[in-house]
Order: sequence, then structure tokens, then C-alpha cells
Amino acid sequence: MPFTPGGSTDILARLLGQRLEAAFKSPVIVESRPGAGGSVGVGSVARAPADAYTLVMGHIGTLAVNPALYPKLTYDPLTSFEPVSGIANVHNMLVVHPDVPAKTLQGLIDYAKQNPGKLNYASGGNGSAAHIAMVALCDRAGITMTHVPYRGTAPAVTDLLGGRVQLTFTGAPNLIQHVEAGTMRALAVSGSNRLKAAPNVPTVAETGYPGFEASQWYGILVPAGTSKEIVGRLNSEIKTALAAPEIAERLSLEGAEVWTNTPGEFREHISKEMVRWGDLLKRTGIKPE
Repeated sequence: MPFTPGGSTDILARLLGQRLEAAFKSPVIVESRPGAGGSVGVGSVARAPADAYTLVMGHIGTLAVNPALYPKLTYDPLTSFEPVSGIANVHNMLVVHPDVPAKTLQGLIDYAKQNPGKLNYASGGNGSAAHIAMVALCDRAGITMTHVPYRGTAPAVTDLLGGRVQLTFTGAPNLIQHVEAGTMRALAVSGSNRLKAAPNVPTVAETGYPGFEASQWYGILVPAGTSKEIVGRLNSEIKTALAAPEIAERLSLEGAEVWTNTPGEFREHISKEMVRWGDLLKRTGIKPE
């Protein structure tokens, strides 16, 4: 798990780990190994033996964004791994501290245009899913905000709660409880549909920016060279684990949706997303900080 504990990746990794532990009747250890936008942990798995005893929870940042962000990446998402299956799609939720005057997404955009650079947004790190989601929104809306990267989502959320930053656009599982408690105000979600867990929060697309979509996706990979038989067995067990109704319901309550596919489909998705987000980073000039 290539990020600090407490974020969406950690939540999904532990939920899946419990299921795989029961399926294989063997302990599944979730090891946090953060650094460089997740590149440290993912790179370590690329160098691990191809025996399927070491798996990585990959996601949009580590597999689609980092190749464009870090020119000396120690792994290649398409050649260093055997994709096993997608796991989940997680909507990013745009939330603001209650002190921010905007009550709607358009209100926030209007405020940002009137106060360029005044708003500070938090993310789990440079090139993280929260970072690129906000970059995509700012690019689309023509606004400027100041990025404040943290070493993980949890400390970013903590500082937002304390009012040290004004907003974030990160995974809904990290935010829903705070929105329900009234300590954050939700303005929009990044997916193509509203969340079951937050039905009153509109999508960015339906609030004046049709076609906007910047959700996080997650999936399991193993080192390149792992046998097709092992990859197939893992794919089958993951799909079985995530097909349980209680898992879908749990993920829904967390603001996530089950998303599984074949190894080939997952590889194709990674390839397309590398092009999509690579183009955005090139156009906006985002560089490692």
C-alpha cells in the first residue's frame, strides 16, 4: 500500500486484504510504504519476486500520473507488472471549510476568479489524485488556487478541519463523515453520477461543466513475469470477494463503487489513462515539488 494509512487506498487495501485472507487461508499483511507520490512503494513491488506473495494496490496517481510527473521513475506501469483486476472507483468530493463563503461549486469558482491565488487547497501530495483533480477543475474553469501538498491524505484532511487550508478535492471515503458532521461543506463530486452516500451533492458535470470526470480508480497488480495461472486465480478470488453484497454496500457507504475487470481490460485502462493525464500535466506544466 504505497501511501500513508488513513486514505482511500488504505481503506480499500484492508477491506480486500481481509477477504483474500479468508479465501487463501493465509495472513495478508497490508504494509504502508509511502513516498514520492506512491512511487517508492510501487517501485519496490516491481522489483519483488514474481511469485504473487507481493501485490500492490495501484491507482490513478501511481499508474497514470507519475509516469508523466517523474522522469526517472523506477517502474513502468505497462511492463513492470502484470495487472490482475481493478478494485474500485472512488469519486473525489470537493469540500470546503465552513468559513469559505461559497455554498455551491459555481459560487466557489466565482469567488476564486475574484480572489486569484487566495484559496489554498490541500492534497495528499504532488501528483496525487486530489492534486490532479483540482488541476483539471482549475484548467476547465479558468481559475487559480494555491496547492498545498501533504504527506498523505489524512494530514491534509486534518489541516482542512483546522482551517489551515480552505478546500480539498479528494476521495469521498475520507470526507463523508466530516460532511455529515457539518465540519466541511460538500460542493460537488467528480464522477459521472451522484453518490449513493451523498445524493444531494451534485456532480461537477451537472453544475455547468459537462463531461468533467476525475475520479480515482484502484486495482491490484503483481510483478511482471508472474504466471498467467496465478494471475487468473487472483483475478477470480478478487472478483468473488468484491461480488459479496455486503462489500458493495460497504463501499457505497464509503463513497466508492466496485469496479472489476479482466487483466487485459485493466492493462488497456491504465494505458488510456496514462495518455489522458499525461496530456493534462504537459498542458498545465505541473512538475514535481
